[in-house]
Amino acid sequence: MTGFSLRAKGDNFDGDQLKSAVDYAHAHGKKAYVTVNVFLHNRDLHPLAHHIEHIRGINPDGVIVSDPGAFDAVSEAVPELPIHISTQANITNWRSARFYERIGAKRLVLARELSIDEIRDIRNHVSIELECFVHGAICISYSGRCYISAFLTNRSANSGLCTNSCRWSYTLMEEKRPGEHFPVYEDDRGTYVMSSRDLCMVEHLDKLYAAGVDSFKLEGRVKGVNYLASVVKVYREAIDTLVSGRDYVVDNRWLEELSSVSNRGFTTGMYLGRHPHAHYNHDEQEMYKGMHNILGVVRSTRDGWAEVYLKGKLTVGDSVVFLSPALQGSAITLRQMNDVFGNPIDSAKNEDTVVIPVVEGVSKNDLLRKK
Repeated sequence: MTGFSLRAKGDNFDGDQLKSAVDYAHAHGKKAYVTVNVFLHNRDLHPLAHHIEHIRGINPDGVIVSDPGAFDAVSEAVPELPIHISTQANITNWRSARFYERIGAKRLVLARELSIDEIRDIRNHVSIELECFVHGAICISYSGRCYISAFLTNRSANSGLCTNSCRWSYTLMEEKRPGEHFPVYEDDRGTYVMSSRDLCMVEHLDKLYAAGVDSFKLEGRVKGVNYLASVVKVYREAIDTLVSGRDYVVDNRWLEELSSVSNRGFTTGMYLGRHPHAHYNHDEQEMYKGMHNILGVVRSTRDGWAEVYLKGKLTVGDSVVFLSPALQGSAITLRQMNDVFGNPIDSAKNEDTVVIPVVEGVSKNDLLRKK
């Protein structure tokens, strides 16, 4: 929510929207958590009290905090509300985990800097729920406690205003040789010495599960619907496979799908051991990858046809994919397309509504993408 999460640049919920979002999640049998994970200053405490009163009235399934002051304020005002400890709290050992368990936390989102063996050791000392990140961007600093952005731009990452300064291009210059740049970079613009690849643990969820992790977390705020739909679909299928009782076998489709949306290349972070050169991008060409672009959203279906609102140009003959919970995402060639009046057309543009033939299983709100 605006003002108290670490995504100040995002299109955050206001009070009424937050209640609607929680109600929507509950209506679909899902849980909704509110983030209150900024690092608080004295000036924040009074508005925080009002914010907590609002949270009380919308009935979320819990709040996620990092600041002990926020924990104290929430537990005092709404003692029945479950509190999760954010990864920003940097829990890297079992004594820290036991401390939060003793004061009443419900779940711990562990620091990304842990190995699987360290997670297993924490599990052996506590019974509290453990959660860990398995996919998405990785901060250069300890689970996000970074001052690079604040130093360079006066915009603090710890207040949700990160400018992603660690993704910028940098060169090395010796102070007594101004203007003389040392050749430590791979291209004329510099090297991304601090820019991490994205975390991807879909191939190793079974190891985390065996170590005692109760919940897997996807980094997804301030991401587009195409990215979210793809990543959530993959990890939903992976988790279903994991808990099915069958051997955990990674489906190559999962890796293909994850690679098809925006990413910086992948790493397993520190979970499988510390291998620094495997974590960072040193080539601008490796910064952002991804092939699939969203073309439209299905508004309705009937008798083997779908009405699609377009977000890009679509032409008969295009190879397209429907991203749907019910489908595997195989590409098909578009052979026919009509306008909303039933007239055949060869192409359509952004913001047009078209009617196209679809396979069984396509439903409202599914995404149409170009292969």
